Amino acid sequence: MTSRKNRNMGKTKNISLDTVVTDFILLGLSYPPNLRSLLFLVFFIIYILTQLGNLLILLTVWADARLHARPMHILLGVLSFPDMWLSSVIVPRIILNFTPASKAIPFGGCVAQLYFFHFLGSTQCFLYTLMAYDRYLAICQPLRYSVLMNGRLCTVLVAEAWVAGSIHVSIQATLTFCLPYCGPNQVNYFICDIPAVLRLACADTTVNELVTFVDIGVVATSCFMRRAFSTCGSHLTVVTVYYVPCIFIYLRPGSKSPLDGAVAVFYTVVTPFLNPLIYTLRNQEVKSALKRMTAGRVAE
Repeated sequence: MTSRKNRNMGKTKNISLDTVVTDFILLGLSYPPNLRSLLFLVFFIIYILTQLGNLLILLTVWADARLHARPMHILLGVLSFPDMWLSSVIVPRIILNFTPASKAIPFGGCVAQLYFFHFLGSTQCFLYTLMAYDRYLAICQPLRYSVLMNGRLCTVLVAEAWVAGSIHVSIQATLTFCLPYCGPNQVNYFICDIPAVLRLACADTTVNELVTFVDIGVVATSCFMRRAFSTCGSHLTVVTVYYVPCIFIYLRPGSKSPLDGAVAVFYTVVTPFLNPLIYTLRNQEVKSALKRMTAGRVAE
């Protein structure tokens, strides 16, 4: 750590206006060239299905009075919104990696991508916790459920989740981009994410790495300690797919393993794609609502 600090301080002394980075080059995922077309098609299909699946859940919860009157389904509908946008922030950049198009992203674009990625991702984390807490109350406190969890409280908790996500990303983005970047500008990753960008900083990143470790690490690991997650298999499945890769990447800030990109695909691409399937197939009320919507359209 000391040698790295000295090296970064030495780099800082040589910064000039002529060497300030104005854009970054996203190197993307590593893949065999002969699989380029197949991977393009796979990620394109995943993106389309992710958008359609989450949009269907969102519209179903909104249109069916039986669903949007219950906190559990309100939370499910709200979760679909960041799922759709998170996929839109990440997957198009991955798809671009399989084309001859330029891999450059302006400095401002990198800031925006990192901001929305962590804003939506952290909000998802808080929503998962709320959904698990709701299921815990419904299963373990059924007689008091309507008192402990109602529509008004659910709305307040959802608003707090979005505010908490905003606070989290404001701290992370500010700490990341207040550092000087004087080159190189090649990000060895498929998006602008904190660990990959920090490796290019021309200053000591010890504080950043510590804040990232504490902030993301505590949030991720503490969720597994909550008894609420043990009451619902679907939540446990989603949270495992989402949090385990996060822990693998963010609790190892100095890692340069080529596996990091492949692992990150799970929580950035696979989880938003699987959420509609997991929650729909395991939720009889949502399936019944989908059947009613289909029957209504057919009847028309």
